[in-house]
Order: sequence, then C-alpha cells, then structure tokens
Amino acid sequence: MVMSKERLRILKMIEEGKINADEGAQLLQALHGASRPAAAPGEPERRWFRLRVTDIETGEVKATVNVPLKLVQVGARMGARFVPNVAGVDIEAIMARIREGQAGVILDVIDDKAGERFEIFVE
Repeated sequence: MVMSKERLRILKMIEEGKINADEGAQLLQALHGASRPAAAPGEPERRWFRLRVTDIETGEVKATVNVPLKLVQVGARMGARFVPNVAGVDIEAIMARIREGQAGVILDVIDDKAGERFEIFVE
C-alpha cells in the first residue's frame, strides 16, 4: 500500500510540473526496485535520499521525495527545484556530504516568505 501512495505522489508531481516524465519514470523504477527484499547479509544496506517540504503554519507535508541513494544524482536535480534560493545553501556541498557517507539531516531550511520548511536527509 505504501508503494501505491508513493506512485500516486510521483504521478501528481508530474501532473503539477514539479518533475518531468523522465524523472518520474526513474522514480517509479526506483520504487519498483525498493519493493524487492532487503539486502542479504554481507550485501550493502540500501540507503535513501529523502526530501520533505512542509507547510510551516499547518505542519502539513506538501511534498515528499524518497529516492534510493544509488539515484542520488537524479534526486539532487529534483530536490534543487524545491530548495529556495537562500544564501549559504550550496547543492554541491550537500552532494559532497552525501558522497562522503554522511547520514541524517543534510539540509534543514525554513523559507519564511513561502511559509515552507525544506528538509533533505539520508537514511
């Protein structure tokens, strides 16, 4: 059921123009891969790049993008569309942290003008 909700979110993002059809197809393909069983002992654990946009006033999650870390380049391109142009936010620095293996919160920005909170994290 979670996969169905994620698919609908991806399709909605395509419909709203937040991502293009190619990016949506890549995300859908990644979701299909995520539905496979967990890694066997000795195999690397699957990690996720996550982007969440939340309305500050209501606390409602406006958008969520979950991408296997293997597709982080695609995730970074899509995520850059949501992250506000804020002084000090350097997408390349974020990518460097991810490549270095950092886990947890990578970016947490509040855009008062838009009334939104943008979070990028790796799990």
